[in-house]
Amino acid sequence: MKKLKKEDIPQEIFDLYDDYAHNKLERRKFLEKLSLYAIGGITVPSLLSFISPNYIDTILVKPNDPRLDSKYITYKSPKGGGEIKGLFSIPSKPKGKLPGIIVVHENRGLNPYIEDVGRRAAVDGFITLAPDALSPLGGYPGNDDDGRTLQKKRDRFEMLEDFIAAYQYLITHKNCNGKVGVVGFCFGGWIANMMAVKIPTLPAAVPFYGGQPSDEDAAKIKTPLLLQYAELDNRVNEGWPAFETILKNNSIEYQAYFYKNVNHGFHNNTTPRYDEKAATLAWERTINFFKKNL
Repeated sequence: MKKLKKEDIPQEIFDLYDDYAHNKLERRKFLEKLSLYAIGGITVPSLLSFISPNYIDTILVKPNDPRLDSKYITYKSPKGGGEIKGLFSIPSKPKGKLPGIIVVHENRGLNPYIEDVGRRAAVDGFITLAPDALSPLGGYPGNDDDGRTLQKKRDRFEMLEDFIAAYQYLITHKNCNGKVGVVGFCFGGWIANMMAVKIPTLPAAVPFYGGQPSDEDAAKIKTPLLLQYAELDNRVNEGWPAFETILKNNSIEYQAYFYKNVNHGFHNNTTPRYDEKAATLAWERTINFFKKNL
């Protein structure tokens, strides 16, 4: 069997996977279309394995990293799902009170990648809380396919309340300096945008390839935004021109970056959509933005 490399994968496969990962293609149709690219010794199982997340070999900050105190907590979301579980991480030797970051998952619950991102941000000197919006349904089920299925059963605005409640939990934590921002990916990018809409005092929001708010909602934003987009992500990017117009017309503080020749999900280092150069730069900008605003 041929050992696949990223350069072996045509853009059409990444686009197919994006449609599948965002519930635009059901699994049978996805596999049927994927089979068209199974040629020259490349099989459908090998293609599927290659483009699927690898959570075993990609963790950058281990759960038991001595630099951190990282543990699961629960908090109440009265307007959302009730009891919500989240991964809480804080530097093991904090110097005084620290700013906080809510880390928002994609459309599949709190998987190992998002937990890792929460720990990465904590290593950079923040208190972080990465909630699991699947908590009312039993939590992240251990794989992304089932996670997507579960997340479709929840209302996204109810889930938004879960992350707003996480913000309220963290902002009043004894180790927090009272300033909490949000970073989110994909679905979480939409949540980050909407938290900026719903929380006028939110000091910083960083949506990675997130869906944009309606024009009416966007005009309400008071929060400084750092917007991270992938150049090849036509699905999300089509909403950018209208969003940018609202931001400009309402003098909303923002920075927007489009990373060249990368796909939706380029920050996620568990799949071949990952682009190390773009992800590293985007994360450096994210941390610097939070340090400036929090």
